[in-house]
Amino acid sequence: MCDVEFPMPHVIVKLYAGRSEEQKQRVADAVQKAVMSTLDFADAAVSVAIEEFAPERWAEDVYKPDILESADRLYKKPGYNPFAARK
Repeated sequence: MCDVEFPMPHVIVKLYAGRSEEQKQRVADAVQKAVMSTLDFADAAVSVAIEEFAPERWAEDVYKPDILESADRLYKKPGYNPFAARK
């Protein structure tokens, strides 16, 4: 296991608002387990946050800054583009 003085990594999951607390907890647990097993971190080192967005805000608040403008950082690209439909 990775032995670090300061816990890390921190993962942020962004999604449409409206999921139940149980669903959000399950996805946070699954992400934490994936990070722990893949990157060899202890349970206490990994944190997961959920950020919810109204569907009508998704394109401007998430897709544009986090996907379009940060494509060089994406390891999994989406198969949709909300701006392409608007043309």
